[in-house]
Amino acid sequence: MMTNLFSIFDPMSSSTLSLNWMSTLIGLLFIPNIFWLLPSRYNFLWNFILNYLHKEFKILLGNNSFKGSTFMFISLFSLILFNNFLGLFPYIFTSTSHMVITLSLALPLWISFMIYGWINHTQHMFCHLVPQGTPNLLMPFMVCIETISNLIRPGTLAIRLSANMIAGHLLLTLMGNTGNSMSKIMLILLISAQMMLLILEVAVSMIQSYVFAVLSTLYSSEIY
Repeated sequence: MMTNLFSIFDPMSSSTLSLNWMSTLIGLLFIPNIFWLLPSRYNFLWNFILNYLHKEFKILLGNNSFKGSTFMFISLFSLILFNNFLGLFPYIFTSTSHMVITLSLALPLWISFMIYGWINHTQHMFCHLVPQGTPNLLMPFMVCIETISNLIRPGTLAIRLSANMIAGHLLLTLMGNTGNSMSKIMLILLISAQMMLLILEVAVSMIQSYVFAVLSTLYSSEIY
């Protein structure tokens, strides 16, 4: 039973066991079909998306990146995209609305980038702290600003994804709770508004997974 508005984001709200996190693995059930079924429109569409992402991530990473590094970010994009989409279905727990998932995706990536960059490209990492053309008087302040902006990167990645997922779901829940006391005409308008909002949430799910993967790629490109 939902005691307050934010209970829909509580993993323990629907059962005595925390099985809601299993929704993270449901997306994997859709992937093996392309390996044993004949090529279909779904297969061609997904291959087109992966090839497009591979080319774009390869441009962002540059020529000095490791071979095959784009597949790590494509897998990250696929994982977030499946979880965002599945969260739009009724009675499926949205795992990407929790900082536990988003921060566990962003923090290890950022830490690994920093460790590799400071060990292997120390001088290059120091150069990033002072932008080119900065006056000598402002250099200490720029070092502080760049250091703080670098430290908050995993937090901004995690908060951006979880906040966008929470905002749409809360708005859908608020609009749905008011349907019991409305007339038929207002109920039709409410359902129409919810359908348009649901279409917007589908777009937000795709955009946020793409933004998360692209920003991770840009952070990775800075260490070479």
